[in-house]
Order: sequence, then C-alpha cells, then structure tokens
Amino acid sequence: MQKIYPDADAALEGLLHDGMTIASGGFGLCGIPELLIDALVKDGAKDLTIASNNCGVDGFGLGKLLDTHQIKKMMSSYVGENDEFMRQYLAEELIIEFNPQGTLAERMRAGGAGIPGFYTKTGVGTIVAEGKEHKDFDGETYILERGIVADIAIVKAWKADATGNCIFRKTARNFNVPAATCGKVCLVEVEEIVETGSLDPDAIHLPGIYVHRLIQGEHEKRIEQRTVRTA
Repeated sequence: MQKIYPDADAALEGLLHDGMTIASGGFGLCGIPELLIDALVKDGAKDLTIASNNCGVDGFGLGKLLDTHQIKKMMSSYVGENDEFMRQYLAEELIIEFNPQGTLAERMRAGGAGIPGFYTKTGVGTIVAEGKEHKDFDGETYILERGIVADIAIVKAWKADATGNCIFRKTARNFNVPAATCGKVCLVEVEEIVETGSLDPDAIHLPGIYVHRLIQGEHEKRIEQRTVRTA
C-alpha cells in the first residue's frame, strides 16, 4: 500500500466534506499539522467539528480555519492565546465543548481503542458534568465520557518511514498520538521520510498500521510567546 503523497492537497483528496469531524494533534503551536491545515483552508469544507487541545493562535494553525469561519464546533480544553476563538465563542458564532485536558486525550485514545465510553471523576460537580450520565463506584461519583471517533485525523511527526511508522520529537508528541489513532483515516505530515527499517523499533511512537497517508514538507517553527529578560 503506497502511503506517501506528493503534498497536503493530494493527501486530503476525496476525504473532505461539510459537517465532518476532524481530530488534530498539537498543543499550542507545538507539533501542529500546519500543511494539512492550510490544505483544509484551501478546500473550503465548512461546518467542521474539530477535536484538538486548542485552536492555534490568531492567523496560524487551526486559527486559520476560524478566520474563514469553517469551524462550527470545537472540542477543546483551552481557549486562551486566540482572540478570534474567544470572540466567536462569546458572540455565539462557535460551539465549544469544553473538556478537561486529560479527559480529551483519553476520549481520543478510547475512540482509537474501540472503547465507546469511560467513567471519570474529573469534572464532577462542574459544568463539564451537565447532561452526562452519573454513576457511583465505591461511594464516589463518576461521569460518563464518550470516546471520540473522527472522520479523519491530521497530525505532525518528526520522522517516518515509508510504511508510516512515526517518531515525534520531544513535546511535539503531545496530543498527536491519541489524535492519530482515533481517526478513521489518519494523515501525517513529517519533516523527514527515511528508509524503511532504519528506525529503531523501540523508538516508534505511532505504528504505521494507524497511518494511511503521509506527506513530507517544510515547516515553520513558531513560538507562541517569546519571553526575554531585560539586560
């Protein structure tokens, strides 16, 4: 099975439609699939539901999809660092399903593992628990959270071989692995594609069995907030 595609447009061909659900890796601007996001903007698919820790920053990353009003709903744990994200939410132009950060990661992991739901204490007694099933175990109250299964997953890795085995560099691993596993089709963009068999099997973070389409490209490495001290 040929997994390597020439660019992001080709990798997304035939997969996009209005109203679909997309799981995206990344944390802030670390490990975000920026090339695939740009291709999503170019395609113009709208009314999207995006499951991702946050929504990039103004004018970059997933924030570009906010600028074009292609996102209908965000499933996220963090709204800060993006003024347009906050503006659309407060203006009721955007639906946000808030998730505690660990819960969101586990919902993705559960969806990828074929687990339809799980119980957690996180969020009990808060707005996170509203409308969700409550159940007591050993005298403690838990809420039911559903696993996330997305139409596609878009993630960013450091290296991959031609079969899709991926390595993520340091904190860029973040949400990328659980996001990748919960997509019915997983697309990965990488900085480098290496010869099959050249990666240490013990160093693989995402096995190629989860990866359907793969692209290589140049990436812009931004810093969300540059903090320096005065001399």
